[in-house]
Amino acid sequence: MRIALVRVTRWPSAIAVWGVVSTALITLPACGIGNSARPAAVAVVASTDVWGSVARAVTGGHLTVKSILTGADVDPHSYAVSPADAAAIADAPLVVYNGGGYDPWVDQVLAGHPAVKKVDAFSLLTTPNSENNEDPANEHVFYDLKVAKAVAATIADRLATTDPVNAKDYRANAAEFCRGADAIAISEHAIATGYPGASVIATEPVAYYLLAASGLVNRTPASFTAANENETDPAPSDMASVLELINHRQVSVLLVNPQTSTPAIDGLQDAARRAGVPVTMVTETLPSGTDYLTWQRNTVNQLLAALRSS
Repeated sequence: MRIALVRVTRWPSAIAVWGVVSTALITLPACGIGNSARPAAVAVVASTDVWGSVARAVTGGHLTVKSILTGADVDPHSYAVSPADAAAIADAPLVVYNGGGYDPWVDQVLAGHPAVKKVDAFSLLTTPNSENNEDPANEHVFYDLKVAKAVAATIADRLATTDPVNAKDYRANAAEFCRGADAIAISEHAIATGYPGASVIATEPVAYYLLAASGLVNRTPASFTAANENETDPAPSDMASVLELINHRQVSVLLVNPQTSTPAIDGLQDAARRAGVPVTMVTETLPSGTDYLTWQRNTVNQLLAALRSS
């Protein structure tokens, strides 16, 4: 488990005043908030660009969304929150974040500002990690399309309350987002039907929910995954076990998070290329220039193409 180093500055409690101001901004008619001559107020603060993209799909042009972390340069697990970012969270009319220990610095800030309205994606998870539910649930819920849909719907409901003038638009936008997510889910199910029980190696548990929805079997030793999560070298026996699966083509695809680069992972990719095992990239933040649905759709399509080539 990664240990997050969190520096949180306790700010004077100005949230009550901001609440009045932000509510006034949010409840302005669409001609005020959406007008190009007058910039929209920051109404939603998201921990990462992933959840910021979901929020932006719901808000449309009515409200502004700010994402604290964007791109692949910062690990959300271990990010040390800056005073400016802590203030943005504390002052936000609505905060959208992953939860489940993925972005613990948000919880740290919100603990000192309990009045802030929030949407915790992890709390909307309905699928347990295992049948006996003994294992802790995987925190990478942005690969669970049901959770993404629930987040979109919850954001729409919250904004409809604070901005009833545009409530119809928020709910329509959320419904459109959900239809897009459903189309991607159909592709996931097609993988489960077309490649039942196909085995893969995933160097990290980032795509846990994608693999589960696609019916793919992850044969990566748990200790190997844990070592990568903790940014340590896997045990030689685990490395040998994974290499054997790849060298003997006993797995169909190698899934790699390109945001994590280690000699061990580089070695696996080299072995996969030599053995003719396709490599698929599964990121945990949005590639540049894409939104949430495009990102998920492209990832599923790339996985399907890898299975076909294998």
